[in-house]
Amino acid sequence: MIRITADSLEEAYTKASKELGLSVVDLDVEIIQAPSRGFLGLFKKEAIITADAKRGVQPPKNEVEKSETSKEDSSLNAIKKGIISLLNDSCFEISLVELSLQDDTIYIKLDGKDAALLIGKEGYRYKALSYMLHNWIKIKYQKNISLEIGSFLKNQEEMIEHYLQEVEERVEAQGYAHTKPLDGILVKIALQKLRARYPDKYVAIKSLKDGRKKVIVAERYGEDR
Repeated sequence: MIRITADSLEEAYTKASKELGLSVVDLDVEIIQAPSRGFLGLFKKEAIITADAKRGVQPPKNEVEKSETSKEDSSLNAIKKGIISLLNDSCFEISLVELSLQDDTIYIKLDGKDAALLIGKEGYRYKALSYMLHNWIKIKYQKNISLEIGSFLKNQEEMIEHYLQEVEERVEAQGYAHTKPLDGILVKIALQKLRARYPDKYVAIKSLKDGRKKVIVAERYGEDR
């Protein structure tokens, strides 16, 4: 199945037909969003459809592979243009130095003279930018993101990995443990690393009253001591 965005339904059908290598009559199409011209240029909506071959119709294998590759390349190009435009409109001397697709995650690396300024004190600008990019890319392209600015993400991962050694020691000794209160990217990193370390245990995030969070490792749900 492919997802198509176009100015009109006719154009969307044509694109789907071309990408799947099938006639329009052989397509099973679902209209996700009908196009709208809006008013005075405002509130305009594009046509969005999903398309696949009808039951019993087999699209050429090479066409399916090409369409998936074309779709990924198109998404990466659009994301690249959006990020460059955003950086050009900012007051920071920063550039996009890498953009790649890793499984279902878009890896974004920014660097430049103002990398530290863009990260901000205690990473508050990093968190805001990461949140904004995540919402944009997740909603429009159904992908997660991994944002690196300078070496900020790498340093955070190294720091939390070192800290988690004592958490893992408590898990091995007691069967359960939890991290200290964390915020921002540290929660996500801790959750990913502990889930990878303990695939057979209950590993989850627990929100605290002050807005921070901690990651719990236990034998089963409810053991959040």
